[in-house]
Amino acid sequence: MACSLHQNMPQESSFDIVSDFDFQELRNAVDQVKREIATRYDFKDIHADVVLNDEDITITVPDNMKLKAVVDMLFQKLVNRKLSPKIVEMKEPEHALGGALRQVLKLIKVLDQDHCKQITKIIKERFSKVKSSIQGSTVRVSSKSRDELQEVIAALRGETTLKVPLKFTNYR
Repeated sequence: MACSLHQNMPQESSFDIVSDFDFQELRNAVDQVKREIATRYDFKDIHADVVLNDEDITITVPDNMKLKAVVDMLFQKLVNRKLSPKIVEMKEPEHALGGALRQVLKLIKVLDQDHCKQITKIIKERFSKVKSSIQGSTVRVSSKSRDELQEVIAALRGETTLKVPLKFTNYR
């Protein structure tokens, strides 16, 4: 009899919120930008460079106009490869050798504690029947209602105050 009682209880569903991306797709996007720079007429005979490291992307160009053009190219390539532009955090451009400009775009690869807290706060304020907990660089969200979990995902996707890319995984 205890078995049948257990089966009738509503099962809790959950998913995890993380922030990561396909690094190979990012590498492909940066390579496409480099190829486009090499073939574009407005970049002929100038030094423009885009370097991808594990932690950031560094763009070096002669002036603000070229900087804007390269950043726009990069963001377009990210979107074309289904990567969120939020995977990069733009730092202030700085002057480099020879009068060039250097722009560093820091890669956001995991949710830090501040972003985890911000996400759980948004969930607690808007959804009374949904539980969220921080587990390292992951936020676990659970509820008895799968519909409410779908509403949480939709709300977080539309949230403009979050400046990091979110990925919803382990839905069960």
